[in-house]
Amino acid sequence: MSEHRAQIAWKRSSADFTYETYNRAHEWRFGEVVVPGSAAKEFRGEPKRVDPAAAFVASLSSCHMLTFLAVAARRRLTLDSYEDEAVGVLGKNAAGKHVMRKVTLHPREVLAAG
Repeated sequence: MSEHRAQIAWKRSSADFTYETYNRAHEWRFGEVVVPGSAAKEFRGEPKRVDPAAAFVASLSSCHMLTFLAVAARRRLTLDSYEDEAVGVLGKNAAGKHVMRKVTLHPREVLAAG
């Protein structure tokens, strides 16, 4: 088994704390790596920061790619490139709560000649 850690840090920057005014900007810290996070634009977030739903989709895509690369290498297949345009659909469940309803991966890999 392996353990994976992330630190999340947020600090209020507004004078008051209401749904309309509180800041969504925060940081995700993975050891020395810091990623600027925020809510999605639709939820009053900052579009120049990574929102958690997009990060979730990227995480699934990245896990899929790394597994694919490992399987290909073990089968002695040489890849030149791998790209994916993953799409996640956020919606509401039966209880009316927001959930990631579906993630679709669209991987494109290029094998080396020979």
